[in-house]
Amino acid sequence: MVRIRVLVVDDHRIFAESLAAALAAEPDVDVSAAGSGPAALRCLERAASEGRRFDVLLVDADLGGHVPGVRPAVPVRDGNEDGLVDGISLVAGVRSGQPGVRTVVLAEKDDPRRAALALGAGASGWVAKDCSLSRLLSVIRGVLRDETHLPSALLTGVLRELTAARKHRTESELLVESLTPREREVLRCMVAGLGRKAVAERLYLSPHTVRTHMQNVLGKLGVHSTLAAVALARRAGVGPADLDGPSAGDVVERGGQLA
Repeated sequence: MVRIRVLVVDDHRIFAESLAAALAAEPDVDVSAAGSGPAALRCLERAASEGRRFDVLLVDADLGGHVPGVRPAVPVRDGNEDGLVDGISLVAGVRSGQPGVRTVVLAEKDDPRRAALALGAGASGWVAKDCSLSRLLSVIRGVLRDETHLPSALLTGVLRELTAARKHRTESELLVESLTPREREVLRCMVAGLGRKAVAERLYLSPHTVRTHMQNVLGKLGVHSTLAAVALARRAGVGPADLDGPSAGDVVERGGQLA
């Protein structure tokens, strides 16, 4: 019998343990539980190193108490030992680091915007926490067949959100294309969370020159803060600079001003 390895990620201990116990009663399911984003990442890494990767991640949409809203989910590397990695950020991190693992988001309520964010981050499904066990098992087995599962009541709203996101992405891409190659390098460093001094060291530029480039980036993108520039860059699909070089500094935003 082919067994399905499932990891439940929820910071509500009673719910996580109850769901894990219910799933473990299935003859073809092996299940573990993690109480935070960082704990889930450690479980995934340990399982991968031992050659027994998880197949499906069931992730609490409200993990860590952070509700993704206007700005995109933060990278999972920004999480800490207190579990401050939100559910959708975890989905994105797992999709990037272990693309073979399918993720399903468990939600207290239907929310088209957050469901669209989850799908955009790489989730294969959005399921109500109070759904039946048979329904959840059907979704788990379905995503392993590369199916995408979404409640029918959410379909219209999610399609509307994805269409709007695609429009914003196109607009953002046009703005990013207006940057010079050097300004795009600086923007990628900003996305990676590098401070002005770290960017200067990385690109072999003076801090004054980097500040000028950052100001030009903000002006061309039509935003007034580094965080807004990073959010726009992410919508345009701009990834962070490779951090194998100089170490990252602090996030370059203090009171809305460039650091």
